Order: sequence, then structure tokens, then C-alpha cells
Amino acid sequence: MNPRTFLVHGLIAGLVAGFAAFLVAHVVAEPQIDAAIALEEAASAEPAEHGHDGDAAPHSHDDEAGGHSHGEEAEVSRGTQSTWGLATGTILLGTVLGGATALAAAFALGRLGSLGARGSTAVVALVGFVATGLVPFLKYPSTPPAVGSGDTIGERTALYFGFWAVSLVAAIVAVVVARRLADRLGGFKAVVLGALGYLVVVVAVGLALPTVNEVGDFPADTLWYFRRESLVTVAVLWAVLGVVLTGLVGRDADRAMHDRRRREAAAAL
Repeated sequence: MNPRTFLVHGLIAGLVAGFAAFLVAHVVAEPQIDAAIALEEAASAEPAEHGHDGDAAPHSHDDEAGGHSHGEEAEVSRGTQSTWGLATGTILLGTVLGGATALAAAFALGRLGSLGARGSTAVVALVGFVATGLVPFLKYPSTPPAVGSGDTIGERTALYFGFWAVSLVAAIVAVVVARRLADRLGGFKAVVLGALGYLVVVVAVGLALPTVNEVGDFPADTLWYFRRESLVTVAVLWAVLGVVLTGLVGRDADRAMHDRRRREAAAAL
């Protein structure tokens, strides 16, 4: 078992996880996006309707020259975005995460106490989900169309990825510290202290970072459903990635163990 084998398994697992995430997102998340888009279009149509009420609103040549016509289609249709576009994004993301997680699992093999190949790979996948999926989402949850100002997209993106990086680094440090404390304090106490240290860091940084509140009068139930389905999609991505990668790595570990025992038995003859 070597990093190249781990990487190949990670890419395969990521591909499967990305496709699974696409199916979940297409079924449960896309309807919430459609609902948000419908609300956005309804809100933007209201001023136009008021402007055309009665004969007092003359036709504007500026609207004809520079405005968007009602028949104009988007460069990428909504149907393409919710199918091929969504599939491309989730599969690409899953493949990248799979490769990175596999390399991390290869590095962690034999360095997490008595955990074998399956156990250490599962721990790496779980830490990856918590550190890069769950915790950043709790601070800066995803938002549907019609929520948030276009002028603050850059700032909001920087805040999210900044907190994402802090969470990931804190998780790595927590794992390293817990591993070093395990010999003196025992595995359970070391894990608890490492987890507490991670929580202290992310909570402190999360409180220090500004809160984004640009919801406005967007319906709370639609926002909740969108964020819930978004988190479900991320959880499915990581769950499938972890299960498939752990299974592939465990199968290789069983084969390696079987070959080793066979060689030892042959050498004893």
C-alpha cells in the first residue's frame, strides 16, 4: 500500500461520491433553488408592473437599447444548470476531495495509534467532513438566489474560505496534538482534549469574524429548506466518499495481510 494506490482509490471514491451528491442535490436542493428564483423574479417584476400602470408611463428608448428584453434567454439555461452543470460541479468537487482525502489517509496510516487502514481512513474522512463541511457551514451557511447583495459577494466568499482554512488547520493541529498526548494520557483523554482544543479555536475565530445578515424579507421557510438540503448534499458527498474509500483501502489491507501471512507460512516450511 502506497500513496499512489491511495490516490487512485480516492479518485474513484470521489467520483462515486460526486455522482451521489448530484443525485441528492438534483432531487432535494434544486426545487428550493427554483422556488428562490421564482421569488426573485416576482420581486423584480413588481417595479416593472408599477412602471407600466396607466398611460402615464411612456415607452423608454433606453430600455429598448440597453435593457434586457423579456424574451432574452440566459447564456446558460436553467435546465442546463440543474443537470449537466450541477453534475459537472459535484463530480469535479468530489474527485478533488477524494484525491486530497486519500493522500491524507495515506499519511495518517500507522500514525493514529492502533487504528488500522480502515479505521484511520474513516477518521480522516470524518475529520474532513467536520472541518471543511459542517463547521464552516454553521458559521456561513449557503444562501439561495435573491439572498445577499451582489456588491458583497467577494467579501462573503473571502470570509467563508478564510474560516474554512482556519477550521482545517485547527483540525490538523488537534489530531497531531491528540496523537502525541495519547501515549501519556491514553487514547480517550487525548481525543477529548484534541476535540476541545479544536472547538475553542473555531468558536473563538467564529465569534471574532463578522456575521453576514443579508436575508432581508426572504421567506424564512424557503431559506431553511435550502440550507437544510445543501447540508444534506454535503453530508452525502462526504459519507459516500468515506464509505467507498474506506472499503477500497480495507480491501487492499486485507490482501496485503493475506499475502504477508502466506509468505510467513511459506518461510516457516
